[in-house]
Amino acid sequence: MKRSQYLDLLASVDIMNVLNGGRSESQVKLNQHEDHREIRVKIPGIEAERIQVEVNNDHVSIFYMMDIESVGKTMRLPYSIYNKQQPYFIDLSRVNAAVEGSVLVVKLPYNELANGYHKKISL
Repeated sequence: MKRSQYLDLLASVDIMNVLNGGRSESQVKLNQHEDHREIRVKIPGIEAERIQVEVNNDHVSIFYMMDIESVGKTMRLPYSIYNKQQPYFIDLSRVNAAVEGSVLVVKLPYNELANGYHKKISL
């Protein structure tokens, strides 16, 4: 096999899945409520308490750490479940998360701009 064919093959497979011996498919549900959005995450085989949530500028990231063994050493690598930029009407300072049974629930509260912004400009 030529080097370029080998690289194409590597790019076409899920390396993390192969190296880790497989992984469970995560379940992510997005719900809209009157005063907030909600992300519900369940990953078979991963306790909800192991899932991490971070807000970085205007992005919300949901991930968990995987242990990968390579050349006799164990490395911890993040596996991303959700990483999206949030719209202007989400109050990022009030994002919170809680565990409900085996599900992680992340709440993204709306701010005062959720109902739109209107201002009359006087001349």
